[in-house]
Amino acid sequence: MRINSKRFLKWMGLIFALVAIEQGIKILVQNVITLHDTIPVLPSFNLVHVLNPGAAFSFLSDAGGWQRNALSILALIICLILLIALWRKPTPRAESFAYALIIAGGLGNVIDRIRIGAVVDFVDFYWRLWHWPAFNFADAYIFIAAGLLLFVGFKNEA
Repeated sequence: MRINSKRFLKWMGLIFALVAIEQGIKILVQNVITLHDTIPVLPSFNLVHVLNPGAAFSFLSDAGGWQRNALSILALIICLILLIALWRKPTPRAESFAYALIIAGGLGNVIDRIRIGAVVDFVDFYWRLWHWPAFNFADAYIFIAAGLLLFVGFKNEA
């Protein structure tokens, strides 16, 4: 097994930068937008300030509190597995980038759960009266990574 620490440090730097950006924006939202307020930005796009105690799209948000620790532990386990993969396994650049996005997204939301007991969501897309569930950059990182892994997987099978 060949370990490439220089490559790993580059991915760690990216992960750190993504988490820092994501946390900085969430702190800005918390300081500028009152909880449950909305700031219209563009037609079909608002900035909001909501707290989500559950998972993506408010899944398990009304589960009674146990989900905070369970989701945090699950996210940390996944992050650890992907960090080990980045450290030990020489993966293609796109796959490593996806892993870094998942790690950054998972850590960003875990930090929120530890810091305030819920995840800060602030992106609100809508069409007329229908609103997509509010989300944050950490969620977007994970969503983009999942799409990238699917694309790479299908591309490799073709």
